[in-house]
Amino acid sequence: MRDTQKMAVIGGVAAAVVGLTGVGVYALVGSDGEENKGTVAAEDEGKAPDKAKKGPLSPREVRTAAKAFLGAWADGDTKKAAALTDDSTAAGKALRTFRSKAHVTKVAASPKAADDEKVPFDVTARVAYGQKRSAWNYDSALEIVRAPGTGEPVVDWKPSVLHPELKDGQTVKTDESGTPPVTAVDRDGSPLSADDHPALAGVISDLGKRYGDKTDGSPGVQTRIVDAKGKTKDVLRQLSKPTPGKLKTTIDAKAQRAAEAAVRGKDKASVVAVKPSTGEILAIANSPAKGFNSALQGSLAPGSTMKVVSSAMLLDKGLASPGKAHPCPKYFTYGGWKFQNDDKFEIKNGTFAQSFARSCNTAFISQAPKLKDDDLTKEARDVFGIGLNWKTGTSTFDGRVPVQSDAQMAASLMGQGGVRMNPLNMASVAATVQNGTFKQPYLVSPSLDKRTLAKAPRSMKPGVHKDLKSLMKLTATSGTAAKPMAGLGGDFGAKTGSAEVDGQKKPNAWFTAYSGDVAAAAVVPESGHGNENAGPVVRKVLDAAG
Repeated sequence: MRDTQKMAVIGGVAAAVVGLTGVGVYALVGSDGEENKGTVAAEDEGKAPDKAKKGPLSPREVRTAAKAFLGAWADGDTKKAAALTDDSTAAGKALRTFRSKAHVTKVAASPKAADDEKVPFDVTARVAYGQKRSAWNYDSALEIVRAPGTGEPVVDWKPSVLHPELKDGQTVKTDESGTPPVTAVDRDGSPLSADDHPALAGVISDLGKRYGDKTDGSPGVQTRIVDAKGKTKDVLRQLSKPTPGKLKTTIDAKAQRAAEAAVRGKDKASVVAVKPSTGEILAIANSPAKGFNSALQGSLAPGSTMKVVSSAMLLDKGLASPGKAHPCPKYFTYGGWKFQNDDKFEIKNGTFAQSFARSCNTAFISQAPKLKDDDLTKEARDVFGIGLNWKTGTSTFDGRVPVQSDAQMAASLMGQGGVRMNPLNMASVAATVQNGTFKQPYLVSPSLDKRTLAKAPRSMKPGVHKDLKSLMKLTATSGTAAKPMAGLGGDFGAKTGSAEVDGQKKPNAWFTAYSGDVAAAAVVPESGHGNENAGPVVRKVLDAAG
């Protein structure tokens, strides 16, 4: 509201409308009891103002201007209605488009009591598309201002005058080209409903918005708000019943049920499973089931599970080898920070394999002086695909390993510092170790929308691949991951992690592993050690999906 246009609130406004069967007729009675006759255009027709009118708008001016605009709009006289605004070009285009593209055949507007220069009103419109007919009722409002130059009272033009949800650059359309609803199905074609799988509710909704128009479904006839590119922003009316389209996902229903059961009852736990040979996402679960999807969008320090990537880098550079001697002291100082191991343990005369299996922090920190600041960033990106633009089919955070220096770079080697991951990222890390080549995770086949999946610049070197698998196998058989991985046979491996977080009494528990052609990772915040808290979650999913 403009300071120069403040006035008393109009009281006692009454309106008479002849609605959808004829032309809208308006009579506004002011608080002084005087009936307004004619419009601004009628009163001043043929008269050029001697000078621009100034000062606050009177209640009469507000009523008269509102009456004139609403009457012209109801009569279908878009040219006249547009001329009664402060932007006749924009208003004229919007008014014409509302009639033609929204297929609005008739309009009636019933003003309510004005609040200073603002006049709220009821709209009753008739929408006709093909054989479909529908009455459409909603509330809107307009504001009267003085026109630049003349000072005459006119409508302050905004798209929201036509509909309160309408914004600049948007239009209202009625047609059958909106986004159909979807019925998401698992990899075998069985329905995945939000009721049966509440952990997937948000994902299913997002998939519907992204891929509904690429299925065999029909949106029915809809009145909707679209942006300049024709993308639906909001469905205002549903004139005919939609037909859901079938959208196939990569979810394995058995693994999904196991994932949901594994995190149920745990505080903020999340888990993801992927297929190493293809990158297909097999299961996604969070606890609580509804709310933020930390499994796909979380951003947490991954703790020692990051040592999988750090080890690949050290092996790649010849700075470590499974059977060779490798230092694991109680402490190691770098960049002004004194690092230590859990419970300040040390391994005297040990090998790198032993340090990895016991998750020795100083075995990694001790190599920091030999590394460049961007070595870990390059390894994570070029081999494991971390930080590339993953196009999974739904919203994801694709990991972050920033270039850091001094103590922060050293801390990154053990998954602290600025490193950020989620279970999807760490499941992909384990999958890359199993396969030897990064396969970008995805939930919907890229063939559906012709999107290009991210590709890492290079595969793991054969020697590094063999050594890294042996390290993860040792950890899963006799290292920190042995208990949750007990009893497995064939090709399997794992890595535990505990990420310290400022202000938390207990660290975030992490676990990542693979067994056959299934890889999974989980995080259970503020719970303690990974093998005790996140390990059992991962094991249940591996067993179900295997």
